[in-house]
Amino acid sequence: MAKVCSICGKRPIVRNDVVQSGKAKREGGVGKKTTGITKKWKSPNLQRVKVWRNGAARTMRVCTSCIRDGKTLAA
Repeated sequence: MAKVCSICGKRPIVRNDVVQSGKAKREGGVGKKTTGITKKWKSPNLQRVKVWRNGAARTMRVCTSCIRDGKTLAA
C-alpha cells in the first residue's frame, strides 16, 4: 500500500498550517493575529529497502525511523 511503512504502519497525517501576521507583544506590538488556516498533509519518509524475511529477500517501503532502529535486520 502506498505511503505506509510496511513494518510499523506509519502513515500520512493531516495537520493545520496556521498563518499569522502582526508584531508579537514581547516586541512592542499588539499581538499576533491568525489570518489563515489550511489543512496540510505530513507524509512519512519512506525508502525502498531490501529486507530478508523467511530466508528470501523482499523489497519493502520502510520509514527511516525503522531503518535507524534496525527493525529491517530482524528476521
